[in-house]
Amino acid sequence: MPRTFTRRAAVAIAATTVLLTSACGQGSSGPATKVVTIDDIKPGTKVEITWWHGQTADAAKLLGGLAREYEKAHPGVTIKDSAGASTTDELLTKLQAGFASDTYPDISYAYGSWVAKLGSSGRALDVKPLIDANPKAWEEFPEAARQTASVDGRVVGLPAVNGNLAVIYNRDLLKAAGLPDPSPDWTWDDFRDYAKKLNNPAKKISGTAYSVAGNEDTTWHLWPQLWQNGGDVLDADGKPVFNSDAGVKALDYWRTLAQEDKSVYLDQNGEKYGQMFNAGSIGMEITGPWVLYDLKQIKMNYGVQVLPGTDGDHQTVGGFDIWTLFDHKDKNKAAVAYDFTKWLTDSAQDVRWNVANGNLPLRSSTGDTPEFKQYVKDFPGADVFFANMQNAKKPRPTVPGYQAMSVEVGKAISQVLLGAKDAKTALDEAAAASVTELAN
Repeated sequence: MPRTFTRRAAVAIAATTVLLTSACGQGSSGPATKVVTIDDIKPGTKVEITWWHGQTADAAKLLGGLAREYEKAHPGVTIKDSAGASTTDELLTKLQAGFASDTYPDISYAYGSWVAKLGSSGRALDVKPLIDANPKAWEEFPEAARQTASVDGRVVGLPAVNGNLAVIYNRDLLKAAGLPDPSPDWTWDDFRDYAKKLNNPAKKISGTAYSVAGNEDTTWHLWPQLWQNGGDVLDADGKPVFNSDAGVKALDYWRTLAQEDKSVYLDQNGEKYGQMFNAGSIGMEITGPWVLYDLKQIKMNYGVQVLPGTDGDHQTVGGFDIWTLFDHKDKNKAAVAYDFTKWLTDSAQDVRWNVANGNLPLRSSTGDTPEFKQYVKDFPGADVFFANMQNAKKPRPTVPGYQAMSVEVGKAISQVLLGAKDAKTALDEAAAASVTELAN
């Protein structure tokens, strides 16, 4: 089965700290292109678009085949498809250089955390008028994914890969600890109890794990409990409020597990806890559907359950990557770029791209296809992740300062879990340090 970069990158949790420079904010001269439909292009007109898909060899071959299929159905259209960079993370730097030299693509894969920067660069293509003309198709995407693709009232792309966080557990370790599979209505108190009972220092088994690398993988794991506790990341004015009582309560929960129960493996670089779970050294892992491929390969006896809830709220956080569209002041290129991206994300192609790669379907309608039903058979628990998209009610903030803020929050979480600071102090300091970046 083909593998995408996103399977290990945890679907848009890339910890890149590369930021677009002022060249991105300069924008291109002239008014934005009014996007027309592909039917408005004069027959026989030749149109060439460039597509940076950011994928590894096998996945690139699959996508290239889809591009050739689209070309065949649209004479005159040429799609120059390539990875765009040696890794997905490097696409951001490549786009930055392209904006400065006017050599950027028409379509590029982008992690959701980049979209606000790309959308405010002056180079993004606004396809909201075409989406408004066919809202039903747009509404098949998860709400949080739609919000991730939206910047300042504009829509600058379509979802490319969907994901969310749930709990994957080792059934053999649960059985050895005398624990049943967790129920869909379990609570964070239940999770703590499971972690304590699974924890077995004599056998070098940790109940669960948390990355203290201080990157986005550290940060986004805290957001579900913040939201479940009634808090939010930013207020209506874009100022940080994650240091509210709701945030402090969420972080102090993990301090309790890490420092008092000592049931959490604290991963210093964020690269080991997945491997340790696969090796049977961790009982429960909060992660996403991108790990199902590996679990099938090693034949682990595992189960999947939604995140524990607070007062019945099992809200999770989504990871959404986006096919971002860019404006070259050419209505024909814009029309083809949008039409191809929409075609690529339709259910018929979604099952041959995302589902074939072991990713979740993009659209709700794809869940009714024979291909998805086979996918669930091939990857047990995929149906839980798919249904869990309904619990991804909020996107991570789609503001340019999010990446810098995430670093501050990640540092605060790490300090608390390692016992260096209390939750209130650490989050207050992170909020204060984030104000300038968010204001800019």
